[in-house]
Amino acid sequence: MMQDEISSTADAWLRYWHAPAGSPTRERLDWVSDHVRDLLDREPEELWKFILLVHRKDQSPAIQQILAAGPLEDLLAKHGQIFIERIEHEAATDPAFALLLGGVWKNRMNDHVWARIQAVWDRRGWDGIPK
Repeated sequence: MMQDEISSTADAWLRYWHAPAGSPTRERLDWVSDHVRDLLDREPEELWKFILLVHRKDQSPAIQQILAAGPLEDLLAKHGQIFIERIEHEAATDPAFALLLGGVWKNRMNDHVWARIQAVWDRRGWDGIPK
């Protein structure tokens, strides 16, 4: 996938999630959720780029919740060992990314990856934890 394809996918994904449920926009962009899920199995490196791009484009609470509990959590559950060092680096250099990690749950992550996530996440604002 080229960078412009990743950007187009990120833009479509954001439009999908910002559109009201049942709206024509949501229906027209329904393909994007399946496409992003397919990246998890076929192109995890591209999914990582997608996650970073969406995070940079839109840090609204609603989008961050969906990104954390969806693509990011799925990537960590399936490919955590491969991406954990990049996740740690991103959290150390971008406080907003550390906050994004606060919305991730353990899911199917192994205990080692989960412990490393917990060491770098910022849970403020998640699950009733004060900011």
